[in-house]
Amino acid sequence: MNAATHTLDLKRGGGTVGLRPGYFARRNLWDWLYALLVAAAGAGALFLYGDHMDGYEKAILVGTVPSLTALAWFWRPVRLLTVAAAGLALLAIWLYQVDGAPQVARADEAFLLKYFLSSQSAILWMSMLFFMSTAFFWVGIFSRANADAFEKLGSRLAWVAVTLALVGSLVRWYESYLLGPDIGHIPVSNLYEVFVLFSWLTAAYYLYYEDRYQTRRMGAFVMLVVSAAVGFLLWYTVVREAHQIQPLVPALQSWWMKLHVPANFIGYGTFAIAAMLAFAYLIKQSAGETRWYKLAPLWLLGVVLCFEPLVFRQGATSGGGSYWFVYFGVSALIVGGILAARGRIAERLPALEVLDDVMYKAIAVGFAFFTIATVLGALWAAEAWGGYWSWDPKETWALIVWLNYAAWLHMRLMKGLRGTVAAWWALVGLVVTTFAFLGVNMFLSGLHSYGEL
Repeated sequence: MNAATHTLDLKRGGGTVGLRPGYFARRNLWDWLYALLVAAAGAGALFLYGDHMDGYEKAILVGTVPSLTALAWFWRPVRLLTVAAAGLALLAIWLYQVDGAPQVARADEAFLLKYFLSSQSAILWMSMLFFMSTAFFWVGIFSRANADAFEKLGSRLAWVAVTLALVGSLVRWYESYLLGPDIGHIPVSNLYEVFVLFSWLTAAYYLYYEDRYQTRRMGAFVMLVVSAAVGFLLWYTVVREAHQIQPLVPALQSWWMKLHVPANFIGYGTFAIAAMLAFAYLIKQSAGETRWYKLAPLWLLGVVLCFEPLVFRQGATSGGGSYWFVYFGVSALIVGGILAARGRIAERLPALEVLDDVMYKAIAVGFAFFTIATVLGALWAAEAWGGYWSWDPKETWALIVWLNYAAWLHMRLMKGLRGTVAAWWALVGLVVTTFAFLGVNMFLSGLHSYGEL
């Protein structure tokens, strides 16, 4: 009998100790079918488009097959997510065909493309569903009779929004090639595209932690930052018409972009999750506090939001001033409402230990990917500009972000950092990260000026 594939029960003091089956023995039929499907898709893409790829791009494609399979085996909801997103994206691509030839005009002619599956339509549906998901999570927080039902609905809507975000991104990738072979590129090249990336990555990581800890009670806080990103995305779409696909600037015409940008935004997304859970931690911790000087830092957070419209109005080069006053005014009201109702909210939040643990794990994952992204960025810079590091403002602030979270993890692992200090540090870390991501683009210039707001 093979101990790797069978369970052996050992009696020890009245208890039972089981040896788990081996890794591959734990795979079910659907796991193997999914692996076969991903392998077939990868082989098909290599066969159809291999002539248009260089060696590096082929290596990325080949590496994606086992990576995606392993991810789906590790977290099984990924199977349905990727199959649904790929199926809808392929349907959209098929709808673009007329007599065997793709037509860009079909985006405004075919019903399903116009209202659901073109990149812009899918991303607008994503935006609405993320707003709805956030609303239902908060209704669940305050509901006394059907809280679990509302939170479950919020979670389901988040899943659908992530699916449509992936569909929109995949179809946008295809649409870019319809405009011209020299225009086609992976949709991670400008603020519009990376905000879509940030939104669905952050939501997907939250959904993993929701499943891992079997609680939806973190969703209300995490989805706030996703909705904030979607709010920026909508402004950027309307004021700058950023949804229009543009050719890549020369600095971005590199296969490094396919690796560097997604790795960066896994870091940004998980840092955002950690910050929002840190906020939830502080709310739960202060639920019974009545002394004003103990609550002052949290109220200060709401006051700061009231002044941020002035910063954005001065930093944005044109348009949208009134939008930002409303945007941050609503944000300040939300923060104030959360602080005022902190007692009721605290009752619905998970234990402080759970919030602290997820906050730590999110920062650990984010730090790992942000480190990888920074190394990849240095290699990309060496190829594009002839040097690994030039102390460009974007690079400098990326280093500040890295040092901030390196120090946080060092204090956590070496000194046992926990509780209030860790939560405040994670919350301030989001401010630093946001400036590195957006503030540098708005106020500073350098080699990364192609990302100006």
